[in-house]
Amino acid sequence: MDSRRDSAFDTHSAGITVRRALELPALRGGLPEVLAGGDRLGRTVRWVHAGEVPNIASLLKGGELLLTTGYGLGTRPADQRAFVRTLADRGIAALVVELGARFTRLPAALVDTARAAGLPLVQLHREVPFVTVTEEIHTEIVNGHYALLQRAEEVHRRCTEALLGGGGVPQVLAILADFAGNPVFLETPDGRLLYAAGAGPEGTDPLQVWEGLRGQHKEVPPPAGSVLVEVPGGGAGTGAVRARLVLLPVRGPLAPVHRIAAERAAGILAVVLMQARQEEELAARGRGDFLTDLAEGRVTPEDAPAQARVLGFKPGSGPLLPVVMRLGDGLAAPGGASRAGAESGGGWAVLARAVGEELASVGVPVLLGVRPVEGRVPLLLGLRAESERPAVADRVAAALRAGAERAGMRRPGAPAPVVVVGEAGGWAAASASLRHAAETATAAQGLPDVPWYDARRLDIDLLLWRLRDHPGLAAFVDRAIGPLRAHDERSRPPLLPTLETYLAHAGRKAETARELHLNRQTLYNRLARIGELLGTDLDDPHTVLALSLALRARRYVP
Repeated sequence: MDSRRDSAFDTHSAGITVRRALELPALRGGLPEVLAGGDRLGRTVRWVHAGEVPNIASLLKGGELLLTTGYGLGTRPADQRAFVRTLADRGIAALVVELGARFTRLPAALVDTARAAGLPLVQLHREVPFVTVTEEIHTEIVNGHYALLQRAEEVHRRCTEALLGGGGVPQVLAILADFAGNPVFLETPDGRLLYAAGAGPEGTDPLQVWEGLRGQHKEVPPPAGSVLVEVPGGGAGTGAVRARLVLLPVRGPLAPVHRIAAERAAGILAVVLMQARQEEELAARGRGDFLTDLAEGRVTPEDAPAQARVLGFKPGSGPLLPVVMRLGDGLAAPGGASRAGAESGGGWAVLARAVGEELASVGVPVLLGVRPVEGRVPLLLGLRAESERPAVADRVAAALRAGAERAGMRRPGAPAPVVVVGEAGGWAAASASLRHAAETATAAQGLPDVPWYDARRLDIDLLLWRLRDHPGLAAFVDRAIGPLRAHDERSRPPLLPTLETYLAHAGRKAETARELHLNRQTLYNRLARIGELLGTDLDDPHTVLALSLALRARRYVP
């Protein structure tokens, strides 16, 4: 396309201007004379329509160049003024009237109303074939659309070359920002900024633009004239959105060609992000496999330090602290898919990245892996001294939970992830301690929610969990607390919570009453009823031990 044609094509609305239409041979041969709206010949002609009916405005959508010989204009000035006003209200690009058949010159009412409405009005002094005019203008519009596609395809080609040359997201965004002449941003679906490219007004940092227009208003649509394109993810046909591409018109207006180019770039970005996520997940799974092999004894304490260094873990000479997070049945991939969807759709890569970012502030060396099959995230941390264990455990547990929330891998209302901290020690002790923490994390499912559990204090729960399939465990629970379970199924108030609280406070009745918000006499009556139903003495140490074990074991039996 030559420079003259390119300047006459309206890239903002994908059409040609009225001025360009009048320069085409068919209309130029009609000796066009502009009677009104001469300052608005830059309007876009989206389509051409010819007609002679008075209510033709009702057939139009806006942006048309209307050709007529004037038979539908009416004979009275009032009709002519109304005709022009309805066309102007409809938003047509221009009205072109051929003289001769109906008028030798256009009525003053027509011209004055067009001037007042700002509607370009053109009279043709020679007869022209309207079909030729239509063909020429429509051809020009189609050629313009093709030119837009070519320009967008050129951006796609440059982005592809950058990707094949080893570039990534920053290079793709830089190409798009250069083409659009405006800053470009890549956001997460919830509005967090991932990347920025280009410059703001007067060369300002694009981050300043994003913080001013998007950073504080993520839930608000971008400013008028912006381009927002979704970057797909999760496989064909899933409808999942991996990110959003946002172009903001802060240095100049954005045109349809910029949206087309952004849509092309979004497809490339989807491939880049998918590849990065696959690589990231493979790395996270590789670290998870190493930690699992270490826990299962398949990696010796002598070989472990060298293999850990290859994975980027250099803990120093201090003790190692194993930590395991387990996500239970509330696990979900981003967008609410099932655990299988999380495993296949990159959800674990999102989790690994989010947790890794949260752990960056902990301040100790960390080796983080994922084990999707077991729903676990194993970690090994390098401490300077054993005394750091409680403080580091607090920070790590908070980071793990925050990462799981950010990754969207917990359904609303589902139990919080279980975090278990093992015993600190050297490489020789890391194997057993990691295995102990992993098993304990599974056994701790259903326990009261706390920031983290000390694996050393859950050995009884772990033992009961290991016996969960033994028929003797169910029989023991039924003998110990079966009558109370039967009572609570049919009567109120339930008595099992009272017994559980009483035993948790080691038989201290005053503390039990305070926690249950009961007066002492009511508590005494309930304890007496419990003793009566069980046929036992709640002050007997053996009875207390059996009941405590049964209450813990009931989580593992039907």
